[in-house]
Amino acid sequence: MRILLTPVFILSLFWENQLGHPIALFIFILACATDTYDGYYARKYNEITPEGKFLDPLADKILVSSAFISFAYLGIIEFWMVGLIIFRDLFITGLRMVIEQKGLSMVTSMIAKTKTTIQYLVIMFTLTILGLKSLPFFWVSDVMIFMGEYDILYYLTLFITIFTVYTGFSYLFENKTTIVEYMNEG
Repeated sequence: MRILLTPVFILSLFWENQLGHPIALFIFILACATDTYDGYYARKYNEITPEGKFLDPLADKILVSSAFISFAYLGIIEFWMVGLIIFRDLFITGLRMVIEQKGLSMVTSMIAKTKTTIQYLVIMFTLTILGLKSLPFFWVSDVMIFMGEYDILYYLTLFITIFTVYTGFSYLFENKTTIVEYMNEG
């Protein structure tokens, strides 16, 4: 469902209508909810499958990467940050796929799951700020001035970029035995 909602999210984000950003936020929240529901359902009914183990993190990467690429294209965040986030995600996902084809499994740590949650929250916050810009309330301009003056979105994205790269190194460290085993077999 997240993969199917991603194009709708992107179209809403770029829709030149004052409802575009609020709708994009709603669709993004809906997509995040499907992630939570999917995981809960799979664990509750013991429906964990190899396909699900592959598609779940892939859907996360597609949704998150699409949001960050879109934000960079809109000039909200820096492309180099997006590049690091995407590189980490593609590298770890590719490594996981290659290793699992040999029948070995890599452990997804709690910190990696936390990374995805924090990425979701940063994206939701950014979408909320974008949605506020179109509202006619007097306090919105004060919020926008504060956000711009202190580069809040820049520093939030910088934080999530650093945290994402850190989780990549953490993932490699936690799975070093499996990686070494794979390399010795190959």
